[in-house]
Amino acid sequence: MATEADAHAMRRAIALAARGLGSTSPNPVVGCVVLDASGHQVGEGWHQRAGGPHAEVHALRQAGVLARGGTAYVTLEPCDHTGRTGPCAQALIDAGIARVVYAVGDPDPRATGGAGTLRAAGVEVVAGVLADEAEAGNAAWLTSVRLGRPYVLWKYAAGLDGRIAAADGTSRWISSPESRADVHRLRAEADAVIVGSGTARADDPHLAVRGIEGAVQPLRVVVDTEATAVRPGARVLDDAGPTLVAVAEDAETDLPDVVRLPRAGRGLSVPALLDALHARGVRSVLLEGGPTLAGSFVAAGAVDKVVGYLAPVLLGAGPAALADAGITTLTDALRLHVSETVRIGPDLRVTAVPVPTPKEH
Repeated sequence: MATEADAHAMRRAIALAARGLGSTSPNPVVGCVVLDASGHQVGEGWHQRAGGPHAEVHALRQAGVLARGGTAYVTLEPCDHTGRTGPCAQALIDAGIARVVYAVGDPDPRATGGAGTLRAAGVEVVAGVLADEAEAGNAAWLTSVRLGRPYVLWKYAAGLDGRIAAADGTSRWISSPESRADVHRLRAEADAVIVGSGTARADDPHLAVRGIEGAVQPLRVVVDTEATAVRPGARVLDDAGPTLVAVAEDAETDLPDVVRLPRAGRGLSVPALLDALHARGVRSVLLEGGPTLAGSFVAAGAVDKVVGYLAPVLLGAGPAALADAGITTLTDALRLHVSETVRIGPDLRVTAVPVPTPKEH
């Protein structure tokens, strides 16, 4: 039976797990808190990088002998397999932990079973504590395991009338410096950042993370169907981070680090692009632009979260944030649930997720 103390400790574990965003793929983010037999915290940790010690190991090392007879709180069911590290379920047993509380069951068939191993060893196991909060924090990895593709967050900045640029194409800067700094946080938490050829031509974007100490640079991806937008000397080709240019199978290009994908309509196949990224270990994608590319992702049913930065600006003309997404009537609209609204400087950041349709239940 879960208690208020269990919820408090699990909430701390969830906060710890978030510190690993952007640096653990293709592994999940996980946090762990260890309390001694009298209920005092004696250890904590999080999964810091792929191939490194798991959260439980960090927390148990900090707790030392004080872990014996205590309780471990873990955001994800302790793993039960040996990969680049040993099974965490056995590490908890060896440390003498008497009780394990976890939030979300492990859906990976290679690693699941930790709860059963713990129970067989006489450890009390409680599952599902703050499961929704832990799921939200680990959405990218859970999506990749369940759907076999990266989690996609679409970010855009617009005025209150939904325009992302003026009629003459000028778009710098609609959003505030505070909002732009917040976007670098989103980049730092993502494994890959994607833009289309229109954005590449208009802005020559850099797409690297700036202003965040210790950030792992995401893979910079440009969808350049005809291989005409990314030219030698483009900022995205510098050595600040890795870059991948996605082109059509029949496109001619001499650029390095190119992936060739099948065409779909006037662009590239979104499922094929996501498959190619998933094969490279990408578990989370930040989709940054522009409206045409965003429309193709929405049409493919491949947007898992939307973050819109709405500036107190009216333009009245110019491109909208979203182009053709295959929606022709209101009944087919992609309905969203607004999960958060926050003031960022003078702007409003709105976070929303698609509302599941009955067939998705």
